[in-house]
Amino acid sequence: MTDTPSLPPTDRPQVPLATILTVFALIALVGAIWIWSGLLLMAFAAILIAIALRGGARLLTRLIGTGPRIGILLTALIAALAVMLVAATVGPAISAQFNQLLNGLPGAWQQVTDWLNNSAAGQFIERQIEVRPNGPTAEQASRAAQQLPAIFGVLTGTITSVFGGLANLVLLITMALFLALDASTYSRGTLRLVPIRHRPAAARIMNEMDVALGRWMAGQALDMIAVAIITGLGLWALGMPLAMVLGLIAGVTNIIPYIGPFLSGIPAVMFALTQGFDMAVYVAILFIVIQQVEGNILLPMIQKFATDTPPVLTVLAIIAFGTLFGFAGVVLATPLLMVAMILIRRIYVEGVLGDDLNIPLDQPPETGLQST
Repeated sequence: MTDTPSLPPTDRPQVPLATILTVFALIALVGAIWIWSGLLLMAFAAILIAIALRGGARLLTRLIGTGPRIGILLTALIAALAVMLVAATVGPAISAQFNQLLNGLPGAWQQVTDWLNNSAAGQFIERQIEVRPNGPTAEQASRAAQQLPAIFGVLTGTITSVFGGLANLVLLITMALFLALDASTYSRGTLRLVPIRHRPAAARIMNEMDVALGRWMAGQALDMIAVAIITGLGLWALGMPLAMVLGLIAGVTNIIPYIGPFLSGIPAVMFALTQGFDMAVYVAILFIVIQQVEGNILLPMIQKFATDTPPVLTVLAIIAFGTLFGFAGVVLATPLLMVAMILIRRIYVEGVLGDDLNIPLDQPPETGLQST
């Protein structure tokens, strides 16, 4: 009877059960985040509003000596009164001007066609369109212009449905108030979910995110106010009606980097078309100049004390979060990117890789070899 040859021992290491469970837990966590993305984005927006309320409360405490809770409530009341005042002041004007825009679109299109027929540049554009076999004819362009009011009617319905979500807005504000009034309770509860040996590091990371988001919101608020004032004054100098309202729109949409100027510039140019094609050109030039000044002069000055984010990563974050979460992801892309950068630096780069971020990358590593 012969002995059965034994198999050679394998060198493959056994995967610990804890690692397998961790991988499955991470997969489950990603799935939960995807399913509850809308709720999580609302919670993140509530955290941002709570940080702003606490910042306003600290300012009131320094100015008039109010307590933290009273300061938060006063900040919320002042913000609500400001929003209601702006809505009551410019709301009817915006509605009337929007109707004027719809009624003036055929005339604006006629001015465009007159410019195409009478100017040398316009005639060149017409010749380029005519030589294309599938290019639009004048009759097709005219029909498209007649359909513009219907298109804007659909857009109006969409905007109305968006404003119909007042319940979500009330819920968001309520969550932000509770977070601001009792922030320590929620932060301590979050730290309870972290292993005890990592809680000091987690507390430092949470504090760093709080400070970074607060500075970003303060810098962004200054930037938005400056853009709103400069745009409003520029449009007023050009003789544009509703200049301050369009400036306000420019300031609000400036919260979205690189895309916000287009969101505010397009309606401003369309409003300007009701005043003539030349006015639309002047308004477009004004927006380009303002954005160049804001991007090259104003924003670098603000970023000296606010948190800076790399432009390429910001654009990628806007595209990524916008693709995943829609318009809410676009609006919250920059603060989400900031949180992700802090977590990657502190947890992965410093915690896992053991890298010291205070040491510059251009400093050569110590290899123990001396160059001869």
